[in-house]
Amino acid sequence: MLEGLYPDEYLKSIDEIDFEAYYKQGIRGIISDIDNTLVPHGFPADEHIIKLFRKIHNLGIDTCLISNNKEPRVKPFADAVQSKYICNAHKPCKKNYIKAMELMKTDKHSTLFLGDQIFTDIWGANRAGIKSVMLEKIHPKEEIQIVLKRIPEKFIMWRWKKSRHV
Repeated sequence: MLEGLYPDEYLKSIDEIDFEAYYKQGIRGIISDIDNTLVPHGFPADEHIIKLFRKIHNLGIDTCLISNNKEPRVKPFADAVQSKYICNAHKPCKKNYIKAMELMKTDKHSTLFLGDQIFTDIWGANRAGIKSVMLEKIHPKEEIQIVLKRIPEKFIMWRWKKSRHV
């Protein structure tokens, strides 16, 4: 029952992802959340993230940012990292995950998703059939609706970790 909420992988940060290995596995597109996945909530793209996206693009992997935020938040970030983007995505609705793949000309087998929340990011990616990597949230300060969702997330992640050691 909870399996639909489980990520395929869980890592501390984006810096732990071996993008070269994913490329060798056939990944040609990465869909990513922004806030608390790539940078702290509301922060602009920093030099580290800009360089990382340049590295990803130089490997031959396209990117598309997908966010429930509005365009004034998402477009400047996407422009800074030279990425396609979808704002007002209504995650976990799978429609915009599919649209992101269409923009990148990838499919569910050649796409990887990165996010920090189970009930929006990971659930949506799983519903779209995309391999999902959950990253530890960057900054502890979050809006109350996210804080409340983090409570059941802890239980789900505990079950996920337990299921991987069976």
